[in-house]
Amino acid sequence: MSDIVIRGVAGNDEIRFFVALTKDMVEKAKNAHGTSPVATAALGRLLTAGSMMGLMMKGDKNLLTLSVRGDGPLGAIVVTADSKGRVKGYVNNPVVCIGANDKGKLDVSKAVGYGHLQIIKDLGLKEPYVGQVELQTGEIAEDLTYYFAISEQTPSAVGLGVLLDRENRVKTAGGFIIQLMPNASDETIRILEENISTMASVTEILREKEDGNYLLSKVLKDLDYKIQDETKVEFYCNCSKERIEKGLISLGEKEINKLIDEGKEIECNCHFCNKNYVFSVDELNTIREEAK
Repeated sequence: MSDIVIRGVAGNDEIRFFVALTKDMVEKAKNAHGTSPVATAALGRLLTAGSMMGLMMKGDKNLLTLSVRGDGPLGAIVVTADSKGRVKGYVNNPVVCIGANDKGKLDVSKAVGYGHLQIIKDLGLKEPYVGQVELQTGEIAEDLTYYFAISEQTPSAVGLGVLLDRENRVKTAGGFIIQLMPNASDETIRILEENISTMASVTEILREKEDGNYLLSKVLKDLDYKIQDETKVEFYCNCSKERIEKGLISLGEKEINKLIDEGKEIECNCHFCNKNYVFSVDELNTIREEAK
C-alpha cells in the first residue's frame, strides 16, 4: 500500500483536515539512516508532519523545512518537504537508545529534550517565512499544535504516531492535522474537542486498522466530512553526484587545491538520505578548472 495524504473539509466547511499514512516513508528513512527505535519514532513523526504540511503549499517550487533542535541526545531533527508530497530528513544522532517512559512507550520527549521548533517556508518571495516556538513537550505533535496557534494563529490539532515491531521494523505510521476555519461554530469546536480528547492514540487506531478513512472516522466522529483528494507521498532525496559537484565548485579554487594536495579521493555524504559520493583526484582536478 502506497503512502498517502488525504485532504478535505468537514463540519459544513468549518474544518479542513489532512490525514497521512506513512509506513513506507518511515521505514525507508529508518533503513537509510540506521536509526534506533526512539530515533525512528522521532524522525518518523516529523516526516509525517512534513508530508502533510508540504501539501499545504501551492507553488511547484515551494519548499518547507521543519527543524526540531532540543538539548536531548538526539540532537537536531531536520525534515524538508515540497508541495508534491516528497519529504526527506535526518537526525543528528540516529543510534541513540534510552529507556521507555512511564507508560512503557518510546520516550521521544526525553530523547528530544528542551529547545525550539522552527518552520521555514520558501514560497518564492524575496525572503522566506520563518516561524519559531519553544518546544512544549518534545513529542512533536503537541509542539506543532502550539506552533500553528502561536505562529500562524490557526487553531489546530495534530496527532502523529510511529509503531515498531520487535525487530525494529515499522509496523504502522501516520497522523493527522485538523484546522479550524474562522467560521467554525461553537458546536463544531465542542464536538471536535471531545473527539480529540477521548480517541485512542494514532498508533493504536492504525494498529487496529491501517486505513486513512478509519482514522478520519475517529477524529471527525459526528462531523460530516468530504474528501477532496488523495496524494501519494514518499521519502525522496534529489541529491546526485552532479549536485554535490556544484557544491564543491562553490568552495573555490583555493579550497579544492587543498583537497587535491592530499593526493587521495574524497567522499561526500548527503545528510538527508545518507548516500555517499566519491570523487577521485582526477575528478577534483576537473572541478578545480570549473571553479577558476
